[in-house]
Formats: sequence, C-alpha cells, structure tokens
Amino acid sequence: MTALLALARWLSCVGGRCHDPAVDIGTFWEIIETARAPAAPGRPVHQCLARHLAALTEQEILEYQERFDEVHGALYRWDVWAAAYLIGGGCSDDSFIDFRAGLIAQGRDWYDQAAVCPDSLAGHPAVTAATGPAWDRPLFDEQVNYAASYAFELVTRDDHAFYDAWQSRQRLDRSLADMGEEFDFDDGLEMRRRLPRLSALFLGPIARA
Repeated sequence: MTALLALARWLSCVGGRCHDPAVDIGTFWEIIETARAPAAPGRPVHQCLARHLAALTEQEILEYQERFDEVHGALYRWDVWAAAYLIGGGCSDDSFIDFRAGLIAQGRDWYDQAAVCPDSLAGHPAVTAATGPAWDRPLFDEQVNYAASYAFELVTRDDHAFYDAWQSRQRLDRSLADMGEEFDFDDGLEMRRRLPRLSALFLGPIARA
C-alpha cells in the first residue's frame, strides 16, 4: 500500500474506530471493469459507470468516489503528466485531470502498468492508433470524473445532493502527493530519455545532422 493510500485509510477512521468500506480498492476496480464491459460507440463508459453506480447505496457511491480520488491522486506525477503531454500534443492542468480519469477507465491492468511505467502506454491500442485530433483521443475522458455525481443524481433526483454529501466527508489532501522529479516537457532529448517509446511515436525519429 502506498503512503497516499495508507493515509487515506487512516482518514477513514472516525472517533478512533476504523471501519472497512463496502467499496474497497478491489471492489472499486470490479465496478470499473463491470462498467467497461457494455461500453461501445454511442454508449460511453461514463454513462455505463453512472448507471452501474446508481444501483448502489448513496454511501457506496460516496465510497466509490473516495477510492476514485485515491487512485486518481496516485497518478499525479511528473512522469505520468509527461506521457499525457506526448499523447495529447500538450496537456494543461485540467487536461491532466481528464487524462488520469480516462486512464482509470481503461481498467486496472492498464492503470497498474502506467503507474509503474508511464512509457508502457505506447503499447495501448488507442495510443498506437491515435491519428485524430488530440481532444478526440480516448485516454482523455473528462466525464469519467463526474460518474459518481451523475449516479447520485439518478438516485436522489437532486443535482446538488452529491456535492452536499461529499463536502461533509473528510478527503485526502492532494498537496501531500510526491510528484517526483520535475522536468521540461518541451525538452525533446529529456523526453526521449525518460519516455523513449512514447517519444518515438509522437516526436518521430531523431534528426540526423
């Protein structure tokens, strides 16, 4: 367990007594995989995810969001951001939020691979086939960020209920994240050194004198 996830576990202790959430990290990934299965063109994964979450209790939806924030925050690193920068042809703060959400939506296997080695995303089918505009690439998925709020609205019929409930819960402070070593994404040599496979795809061959 990483330090971030351990801290999140500690924060779930209330009044000195810890309780195991119904939606633990294993259940979280089961939810993601179940939602991915029926996803198809015209039926995006965030819609499938929201419908699946809407079958859970309000407490379970909130616990899903806690796990989502944990795995999302664990990707808040310079090397992952550099991978997003190459894949997206640039990547703002907001776009990096969407990239991490989209990566979570790819399922646990791709998430774990990218967390260990962001350059492994060069082998993702959507990345190798990325020939369209950057905003159309499927690893950037803004709507996945809001699946829990969409589900909460389906359950409560109140578009403010999720945010009211969420604000009353303790959450992990992202400022505690260790992003690793910062480096210049516009330095082609540095990017090739750190992310050789992605650089080969998106920066092309090294120019010869």
